[in-house]
Order: sequence, then structure tokens, then C-alpha cells
Amino acid sequence: MTPIVNRAIKLVRRTPVRTFIFYPLVALLWELFLNKGSLRLEPLFLPVMLWGYLQYRLCGLYRIKRGGGGPGLETPPERLVATGPYAYMRNPMYLGHILYLIGLTLTLKSLLATLITIGAAIWFHFRVLGDEKRLAERLGAPYVEYTSRVKRWIPGLF
Repeated sequence: MTPIVNRAIKLVRRTPVRTFIFYPLVALLWELFLNKGSLRLEPLFLPVMLWGYLQYRLCGLYRIKRGGGGPGLETPPERLVATGPYAYMRNPMYLGHILYLIGLTLTLKSLLATLITIGAAIWFHFRVLGDEKRLAERLGAPYVEYTSRVKRWIPGLF
């Protein structure tokens, strides 16, 4: 493969690039194709997309500032973060991705975006299961105790 193709593949492997650029672009182009160049947008749901993106971004900055590491688990946090949004749910950044995709689905009124959102939500859930194992090994008993009192996705529910 050419260096450009390798770079493109590496870029699309990054979760934020997929969620906030690639998936919306694919869904948008698909809807334009299906609707012969026009879109049936529901702008009422654009704030859900903004909420999801801001939740991802701001929770990521919060986690990096307080826990160290990088934005993903490629560079894992050095310390447990159990304050701020992380006091209510363990995965607010990933939930931000999912909220953004829900907003995309509702804004575009798109079956393809719906399928992307469902697939991404399932993928994130399985990714979280692996992340939690690695974090338990890395951060030990304090992390395990944290998981017993803070829900994975939705405060008070799941």
C-alpha cells in the first residue's frame, strides 16, 4: 500500500475520527445519494450532536488533567479519576461519542446512521469491557472499588 493509503487507514482507526468525521460523512453522502441530492434534516437534534461532542472533548480534557495519560487508553491514565463527571459514570467520553451519533441519526433521519449508531454502541460496550480489565490491572483495588459504586454508562441505571 502507498504511504497515503497507510496514513488514511491509520487515521480512520482513531475512534474520534470515525465518530466525528468519517461516520457523519458516510451517512451524509448516503442520504444525499438516496434523496437525489437533497437532505431531510431535522435541525432540532443538532444540539444533541453538539452535546455529545462537547461531552467527549471536555470529559477527555478533565480526565487528562486529573489522571494523566492521553485521550485514549493507548496512553492510559496514571491515576484514578473519580470526580467530576467520572463520579457519576465511568465512561462519559465514550457516552459522548454515542450521544453524538444519536444526534446524527435523528438529525439526518437516516437508517444508515441508525445502523452505524447501534454498531458503534455495541462496539463501545465491548471496548469498555476490555478497558476495564486493563484499568483494574493498572490501578488495582481503588479502581475495582470505583467500579462497584459508579455505573458504567448511565448514572443510577447501568
